Amino acid sequence: MGAKSLRRMWTEKLSDSDGSKFLKGNNQPHCISGIRAFHGTIIGIDASLRGTGIAIVNFTETTPRLAFSTRISCPPKLSFYQCIEKIFSEVSAILNNFQLDSAALEQTIYVQNYKISHILGAAKGAIIVALTSKGLEISEYPPLRIKQSVTGVGRASKEQVRRTVRNILNINHDISYDESDAIAIALCHAWTKKTAA
Repeated sequence: MGAKSLRRMWTEKLSDSDGSKFLKGNNQPHCISGIRAFHGTIIGIDASLRGTGIAIVNFTETTPRLAFSTRISCPPKLSFYQCIEKIFSEVSAILNNFQLDSAALEQTIYVQNYKISHILGAAKGAIIVALTSKGLEISEYPPLRIKQSVTGVGRASKEQVRRTVRNILNINHDISYDESDAIAIALCHAWTKKTAA
């Protein structure tokens, strides 16, 4: 099945009988008021060697609430191996401070070359080990699907994603692109669980 067919199926899924809760409501790309199918707390992670986005979103109330977000920054002075250790340590420390129900990551679909693939794979591996050591169930979603579920546009820019998640969660403070991407991953996971119910 081609990428176009998958995107069309995802759009139709979001526009099903509960579509009013997801698409074009209350002047937002996704109206989330009244979502009750998914209850719990999700950690969304946008993996990267130099800037990993982390977001913890609580879905136990009528509307989602951002409980925590941060960016794990690894400056150029840190070696590849030091970055991997830092990512693992900081994700593990965050996990110790929250009661979580599930975890979601962005699926790696395309990389330009072997080196980038290796770097992303190592960063994700460190994150996956931290998550599984806490017994968390992990789900992965393609980038286009994450953007489609949050903004309604599979090719949305990082700024569009950030603006949309800030509106959805009523975030008044500034957040990095890595954080907003992580929030979008968490939202996509919750809404997928909703539509799959």
